[in-house]
Amino acid sequence: MLSAQNISKNFITDNKVVPVLKNVSVDIHDGEFVSIVGRSGSGKTTLLNVLSTLVRPDGGELHYGTENLSALSEKRLNRLRQSDFSVIFQFHHLLPYLTVLENTLLPFMQSVRPVKKAAMEKALGCLERVGLADKADRLPGNLSGGEQQRVAIARALVKSSKVLFADEPTGSLDKGTGEKIMGLLSELNNDGLAVVMVTHDPVYAKMAGRSVHIEDGVIV
Repeated sequence: MLSAQNISKNFITDNKVVPVLKNVSVDIHDGEFVSIVGRSGSGKTTLLNVLSTLVRPDGGELHYGTENLSALSEKRLNRLRQSDFSVIFQFHHLLPYLTVLENTLLPFMQSVRPVKKAAMEKALGCLERVGLADKADRLPGNLSGGEQQRVAIARALVKSSKVLFADEPTGSLDKGTGEKIMGLLSELNNDGLAVVMVTHDPVYAKMAGRSVHIEDGVIV
């Protein structure tokens, strides 16, 4: 479904070119749960950002189905992100002045037009799925860290995406809450959603169907 071939990515630090990904190739299959693991600075988050199209590679190609994402315009990539890809981050990125329901509806707030009733019902259904339907009217500041992460997952689910990218989704959570988030991701994967997750925790990595180990920008 998603194929990265000979991906390279460099960053500029102190006027020096620092290679972060070095001719990395990896395939993500339909409905897979893949963990990307490695030490800090190994390139795992950069690889996730390239796979999710948040970062363009400096070399190589990224294919999604029959499309070469490396050659697409930013406008076309935005449409793809809106329809097929969802990303959740370690620190939630919820808007503090919007309610839980409004944060979940953000993917539908692309214009000044009111959100349609069907979208509202879908968002409430997603909050029900993550166990937060009774807190739809609360602000994020009134939620625990685990609850905020579940809102971020509900926001990802509301688009009916095909691939969910998760960057250290349990990194800022205690063990018990982290296990609940991992259980939810596993349930979503069992329902057919492909999940690509960066984690530093070997226990959580083993909950995926397959692990990709990266070291110094190379898959090992």
